[in-house]
Amino acid sequence: MALLTLVFLLPIGILFLRAVDNGNAAELLPRTAAILAEWDGISAPEEPFFAALAGDLQQAPKEKVAELAKQLNYTIPGMRSKFIATARHARSATAPFAAGMIETDPAWATPRYLTALQRAIPAVTDFYLLAALDLQRNESGAIGAVPEAEALNLEVLSRTFTVSLSVTLMCLLLGYPLAALMSRAKGFKASLLLILVLLPFWTSLLVRTSAWVVLLQSRGVVNTLLAWMGLIDPNAPLELIYNRIGVVIAMTHILLPFMILPIYSVMKSIPPVYTRAAASLGARPFATFWRVYLPMTMPGVSAGALLVFILALGYYITPALVGGPKDQMISYFIAYYANQVTNWGMAAALSAILVAAVLLLYVIYNRLVGIQKLRVG
Repeated sequence: MALLTLVFLLPIGILFLRAVDNGNAAELLPRTAAILAEWDGISAPEEPFFAALAGDLQQAPKEKVAELAKQLNYTIPGMRSKFIATARHARSATAPFAAGMIETDPAWATPRYLTALQRAIPAVTDFYLLAALDLQRNESGAIGAVPEAEALNLEVLSRTFTVSLSVTLMCLLLGYPLAALMSRAKGFKASLLLILVLLPFWTSLLVRTSAWVVLLQSRGVVNTLLAWMGLIDPNAPLELIYNRIGVVIAMTHILLPFMILPIYSVMKSIPPVYTRAAASLGARPFATFWRVYLPMTMPGVSAGALLVFILALGYYITPALVGGPKDQMISYFIAYYANQVTNWGMAAALSAILVAAVLLLYVIYNRLVGIQKLRVG
C-alpha cells in the first residue's frame, strides 16, 4: 500500500493540486490583497491602492514579480511586460504613486488590471480547469465560453477520444481473428504466432514509429508497391502520412498486441466442448459463434478494448511523428505547456482531465461489465 501511494496516488494528488494552485500572490502583495478584499469590483483604483501596490513591489524579489507577471499574462495577454514595467517604476517611485503608474500604463486607471490581480490573490483557482474546457470567467465572475477563435481544448479532447476509439476498433477487428487463430494453433505454429505477437515489445517504440514514416511517405514502400501493381498513379501517390490515416495505422500496429493477448488468454481457457455441444444440438457455425463462443470471450474483449483505449488516450510520440498539425492529441499539448511555455497549471489541468476521463471509463466498465471479470492474462 505504501508503494502504491508513493508511485501512483501521490503523483496524481500533486497533479490535481497543481491544476488549482494559484501561486503565492497573496504573500507577495499582502497590502494590495487587503485593498482588493474591500474593492467593489467596479470602481477605478485610487491612491491607496497604488500606494499599497508600490510598497509591495518595492519589497518583492524580482524573480517572484516575474512569476506573478507571467501568471497575470494568462488572464490578460500582454500584461506580463506591462506589470514588470510597473514594478520597475515602483522601485524608484515616491508618493503620490497613482500618476506615475498610470503614466507607465494607462490601463491602471481602469478596473481591468485590478480584476486580474484580484483573481490572482486566492491560493486556489479554477482558471486552469475552466480554460482546459474552453471556459472562462467574465468580469462579473460568471462562467462562459471563451471566444470561438480561442477555443481549442474541447476540439483537442474530442480528437483524442475519436482517434483512441478508432484505434481500439481497428485493433479489435484485427486482433480478434488472430487471437482465435493462436488459440487453436498447436505445437510450433502456436509458439511462432505468440513470438510474432510479442516481438514488437522487444523493439523501441520510436523505431517502430519511424519505420511507418518510411513505409507511408509519398515515395515510400506502400505507395511504390501500389504503383508497381498498377493500383495508383505513380505521379499521384496516396497521402498516408502526416494525417489522421497515418496516425491510426501506426497506433493500431503498436497497440495491437495489447488487444490480442487478453483475448487470447480468455480463448485459450475456453474448452472446445461447448462449441461441439452447440453444433451437436443443430446450431449453425455463425449461431454457435454468436450465441456461445463470443459471449464467453467478452471478458478478454472488454479488457483488451479498455487497455488499448486508455493507452491510446495518452499517446504522444506516434501522433507527433506521423500526424499533421490537426492530428495532435492532448498529450502533445500537455508537453507543449510543460516544456515550451512552462505553464504548469494548464499542463496539470489537461492532465487532470485525462485522468478523470480514465477514471470515468473505469466506472463505466465496472458498471457494465464488472471489474471482477477483467482478464488480461
